Amino acid sequence: MMSQATKRKHVIREALGDSVTLTENQQIVKVTGSRGNNLHEAITAQGVTFLVSMPPKFRKNLWINRGHYVIVDPIEEGEKVKAEISFILYKDHIQYLQKQQLWPKGFTKEPDKPSKEPKKPEETEEKDEAFSGSEDDESDLFVNTNRCNYEYSESEEEDSDEEEDKEERTENGS
Repeated sequence: MMSQATKRKHVIREALGDSVTLTENQQIVKVTGSRGNNLHEAITAQGVTFLVSMPPKFRKNLWINRGHYVIVDPIEEGEKVKAEISFILYKDHIQYLQKQQLWPKGFTKEPDKPSKEPKKPEETEEKDEAFSGSEDDESDLFVNTNRCNYEYSESEEEDSDEEEDKEERTENGS
């Protein structure tokens, strides 16, 4: 029987390996979100959305995030879960598949490379104007409920400065 560490080592070595092959029924999909219970929502190059499952050999060994690409095997009897992840694609795998012309046309834009088009000055001015009025509005910011909330105001800062001045005066004897 294989130990947990040895199993993890083999799974990771296989995932990071150079060889990427696609069988006839496999397809490349993009992960759009996690649904919990080792299920992930994925979208095909044609825009079809469905659920894919994470096989037990990957669980607790490899992680996938929104935006990652994976190779999936279809599950014929699946109603909601239509496929199972068979391979997680990393940057080198994606480049290899693009060179081999196996990359789906719907995913032609490289996920890791930002667009190289320069922004037009007119567009940036419009965006600046849109945000200028809402600089102080922080209502849409994420609030972490696991942390203590500290509210700072300018009056508190001024008070603390005055207190420091009083302390200095008492220390100097004035």
